[in-house]
Amino acid sequence: MIKATELGTEPVRRLLVKYALPGIIAMTASSLYNLVDSVFIGHGCGSAALSGLTVAKPFMDICAAFGSFVGVGASTLLAIKLGEKDYESAGKILGNVIVLNVILSTLVMVVGLIWLNPILYAFGASDVTITYAHEYMEIILFGNILTHIYFGLNSMLRSMGHPKLSMVATIVAVTINVLLDPIFIFYFDMGVRGAALATVISQTIAVIWQLRIFLDPNEVVHFHKGIWRLQKDITVRSLTIGLSPFLMNIAHCFVAIIINNQLKRYGGDMALATYGVINRLTFVFAMIVMGLNQGMQPIVGYNYGAKQYRRMLRAFRLTAFCATVVMGTVSLLGECFPELMIRLFTPEDELIEATILPMRILCCSMLIVGFQMVTGNFFTSIGMAGKSIFLSLTRQVLYLIPLAIYVPTLFVNKPIMGVWWSLPLSDTLAAITAAVMLVVELKRFRIA
Repeated sequence: MIKATELGTEPVRRLLVKYALPGIIAMTASSLYNLVDSVFIGHGCGSAALSGLTVAKPFMDICAAFGSFVGVGASTLLAIKLGEKDYESAGKILGNVIVLNVILSTLVMVVGLIWLNPILYAFGASDVTITYAHEYMEIILFGNILTHIYFGLNSMLRSMGHPKLSMVATIVAVTINVLLDPIFIFYFDMGVRGAALATVISQTIAVIWQLRIFLDPNEVVHFHKGIWRLQKDITVRSLTIGLSPFLMNIAHCFVAIIINNQLKRYGGDMALATYGVINRLTFVFAMIVMGLNQGMQPIVGYNYGAKQYRRMLRAFRLTAFCATVVMGTVSLLGECFPELMIRLFTPEDELIEATILPMRILCCSMLIVGFQMVTGNFFTSIGMAGKSIFLSLTRQVLYLIPLAIYVPTLFVNKPIMGVWWSLPLSDTLAAITAAVMLVVELKRFRIA
């Protein structure tokens, strides 16, 4: 059994590799859910289905937001409690994760199923794309409870010192999803419903595998009597810490509504399909950065709890450097080989031609996005919810929404270009804000 105390004693570089590599593999594999669905749907159902998937994604992000509300906050609190060697509280955190996820995911499922079509229309669906979006999201919502438990338990495994087990759970789910997708979409001719069903079944099998681990009494944190009652202090603190990623995801959904509607207004369903292709390509690399963040989180959280601030900073710097390299790679690919990247998703020449220039515009700022992502996660990892919340909202609310509305008015002849340019402009402003906040915070520790 891996001991959580190694987070405060082992060399930081070795720890980051040990914890981040499984996280990177797991998050990259996790990103294949969206990528594989998009590839099979694009080739099997056409550009209209891709547009429908783009419309459905903000709703999926809302579901993920409630999952991160519980999972990220609880796993961060778990890492801190393990650093303080408070194992009794750590066990209760596990029980609270399950109970809270069941409650919140059930509420999201019920509300989503009742008002599914109005929500999708608000997110930018047209009469052409609503059918695809509805068919996909209906099945995803029915499996929402298992999805939340799956992601919540994976977060707990990482903070317990089991990043490899977390990685295996993700790889199991993704492998099954990849195998089922073509069977359901092509062989059974289920279209987008088949893609959604493959996702839900794969996550269900992964949850069964995770439960086996948490039923082992030899684990430091495991299922046992007395952990299932919601504890006010654990619930409040977990949700407070998790409020940042929750608001970030909600803000992202709100922004997606505006972006989708602006794209539909100025470019129609083809612009939505274009945005979907670019999003899914950059999402793979963003998930690698999230894997780095997952590796950094328990190291930073533990050493913050143990007051070993120099180790905490060392982990942050190394993670930020790696994240910059990763996002710089997608920037290079998008600028130099856009057509090659786009052909992964669609054989339609019209969609390929429409996507090349927007891809180059959106990829021009990717180099600095990694730093901004890591900085936001750093504040979350040390429990500074207020700072993390503000930083999470800057790109999406403070900058992107006004820019997405105003910049298109500057492009009188082709306002769709203004929508595309608003995205890299907001990335740049958000990265500057993150750098300023980081310098101020590090001076407080006197380790800048």
